[in-house]
Amino acid sequence: GLGLGTTITFASSHWLLAWMGLEMNTLAIIPIMAHLHHPRAVEATTKYFLTQATAAAMLLFASTTNAWLTGQWDIQQMTHPLPVTMITLALALKIGLAPVHSWLPEVLQGLDLTTGLILSTWQKLAPFALLLQIYPANSTLLIILGLLSTLVGGWGGLNQTQLRKILAYSSIAHLGWMILILQFSPSLTLLALLTYLVMTFSTFLVFKLNKSTNINTLAISWAKMPALTSLTPLILL
Repeated sequence: GLGLGTTITFASSHWLLAWMGLEMNTLAIIPIMAHLHHPRAVEATTKYFLTQATAAAMLLFASTTNAWLTGQWDIQQMTHPLPVTMITLALALKIGLAPVHSWLPEVLQGLDLTTGLILSTWQKLAPFALLLQIYPANSTLLIILGLLSTLVGGWGGLNQTQLRKILAYSSIAHLGWMILILQFSPSLTLLALLTYLVMTFSTFLVFKLNKSTNINTLAISWAKMPALTSLTPLILL
């Protein structure tokens, strides 16, 4: 389901199909998130579902408005500023850019590391593909979103002891940089995204092997796994 949803969004040139892919993504990850049946996991799943459903509804509304105003559903030909702005905000909510980021640390903190990994990497791909296709139309908004995200991500991560929350804020900051660079050099943004995916993957897997979810367990893991512990700061750097 996850793979199919992302593939559909990647391959679509029609807004309805893109929306369908995003919805499939959301619905496919819900059972993965809730499979622990822990109250925290269920709460995180509910928060995630509500934000994603809101973003998807917003996207659908904006693309319908676009079709109503311009008479076409093509993703590549976004000419009217109103639907473009709405769609950008919807996608920002989907991937968790500031100022609509506050669900992300909460949701990530309630999940186990494997699901968190899927949420931080795979789930970013489809909305990002759409952002890449509509970016020329709204530079000011993207600059605002990008700047806010880098600031919020940087400052928010400083105050945390929980690794998953730090990773969530790191994700917000990284995506902020990508959105900022997007309108000047999309290829650089893609490179940044690729680097971010590889690094996040490694970080989550290291924490999973270490069974560490906060800074303290990371600090005392030196005795258990010296090689892995010395690898961790390298990946983080």
